[in-house]
Amino acid sequence: MFEVFISYARSTTEREAIQIEEALRALGYSVWRDNLIPAHRLYGDVLDERLKAAKAVVVVWSAAAAKSPWVRSEAENARVDGKLIQLTVDGARLPMPFDQIECANLVGWSGEAEAPAWRKVVGSVVDLAGKAIESEPAQVPEQGPSVCVTAFANMSDDPEQEYFSDGISEDIITDLSKVAALFVVARTSAFALKGKVADAREAARRFGVRHVLTGSVRKAGGRVRISAQLIDGATGGQVWAERYDRDLQDIFALQDEISHAIVDALKVRLLPEESRSIAQRGTDNVEAYDLLLMARQAYVNGDQGDPRWTESIIRLCRRATEIDPNYAQAWAYLALGQVAAAYTHGETSADATAAAERALALNPNLAEAHTVRARIHSDAGDHEDAAREIEIALHIDPQSWLAAYTAGLVYLASQAPQEAIRHYEAAQALDDTDIVSPQMLMSCYEALGDRSGVLRAAGLAITHVEAALARDRNNAFAIAIGADALAVLGQFARAKEQMQRALLTDPDNIVVQANVAGTLAARFGELDAALDMLASALPRMGRGLFDLVTRSRKLDPVRDDPRFRSMMADAQARLAAQAGR
Repeated sequence: MFEVFISYARSTTEREAIQIEEALRALGYSVWRDNLIPAHRLYGDVLDERLKAAKAVVVVWSAAAAKSPWVRSEAENARVDGKLIQLTVDGARLPMPFDQIECANLVGWSGEAEAPAWRKVVGSVVDLAGKAIESEPAQVPEQGPSVCVTAFANMSDDPEQEYFSDGISEDIITDLSKVAALFVVARTSAFALKGKVADAREAARRFGVRHVLTGSVRKAGGRVRISAQLIDGATGGQVWAERYDRDLQDIFALQDEISHAIVDALKVRLLPEESRSIAQRGTDNVEAYDLLLMARQAYVNGDQGDPRWTESIIRLCRRATEIDPNYAQAWAYLALGQVAAAYTHGETSADATAAAERALALNPNLAEAHTVRARIHSDAGDHEDAAREIEIALHIDPQSWLAAYTAGLVYLASQAPQEAIRHYEAAQALDDTDIVSPQMLMSCYEALGDRSGVLRAAGLAITHVEAALARDRNNAFAIAIGADALAVLGQFARAKEQMQRALLTDPDNIVVQANVAGTLAARFGELDAALDMLASALPRMGRGLFDLVTRSRKLDPVRDDPRFRSMMADAQARLAAQAGR
């Protein structure tokens, strides 16, 4: 039983929500927030269950939370049930009727236990949930079987093999999430601890689970070694541990064996259909599986605008489908790569449609396949069909970063910025290396005239860019987004340095050039320099990127310039001629 439910806007106040969560856990309370939604459950259903079960609901108000339909709905349910506790972290005006209710002012709070406003919050929690028992076991709530699977460490000699260790961890999370009697922390939440939390007890407290699975993977040649340990979150003791040395061809059987061993160690009853579901891998071919893991990592962490990015994804997935023509996920990611290439550089997307349809024919319940079909419809201007497909994808996998990110694109293209914001907020919270969603949030908030939202999104962009560059310091697209965010935050000298760095790193990247042009025009007023940058990029753009440039508010300062109009007309004529071929 979770005693305290925390409601907040993930796009702007997740750091504050985590701080409040950890402070309440330190007092012995069991705390729930939406990072604990299981991968196999519908978002709305879980929220409704947890709201009803909680003894107290702490609403973290901010400017973004006041506009969030999710936060307002949760706050209203708590108000009606008599268990609402309010606090503000930025002093923004509260929406009605919450502006008539006492609200603790935690603006600038950095965790001081004796701060008057925090003592007010704790007093309300005590009134509603009772006084917590301050003991170590109480920090990990008694509940049904629950586990957090942390990212397995890559112990291979080659650091680039991390895609494989991440893939193994993700697949174990997916397997365990199929067990109805077991609560499993979502992949994106668990992976947020990567390289940050070494103590399993700390991870257990953070996510409110009884057990934590840690491990490592070493892949060399045709062999793989996987070590795994199941840790009791209350005591830090080992519940189960094993080391496996196998031929790489046995990787699927090994994953099944590990998942079943964990289920047995947790004394969870596995239903026959759940056992069959765990055994379904999408392919029986290890080489095809390995290629997909590489393509999946490349798609999330790649340098957009660099043709090698899409070429790599397409090449890897095409080879995977040649090896196993019935591998639905490989067909879906092949389509994603082809759509990205068409969007940016103008290659035909006809092949993408065929690949997406092939994926759906093989697996109608594959979220990635519905996602890419939504993207194809959106890029073609079929907004109604795009919305229908992306909602199917979100229903199948509510925790999918890819579906949330694509939903943002779909709704922004259909001129629904508020809906786009909701999905971009979800996407950036699901992956801390997602650099596009914070950038698009800046654009959405600018379109709505919400300056505070723009500033918060810029701060998010800086954080995400730093995470992305930790993986690839030469990601020119990430550097360019960081430069624009720095300029928004008034750090103009650093922004100029980063723009130069992005252009030197990848001088021919048209997405980087388009981003830099917008920053020069909107943040610096350097209109001639912006037009020079566009003169290089526009003749090489695909329809999707051209349409994005057409809608970009950052280019408003040059929109009436005769040179800009001429370049845009030439690009429009070129794209129309290509479409008519």
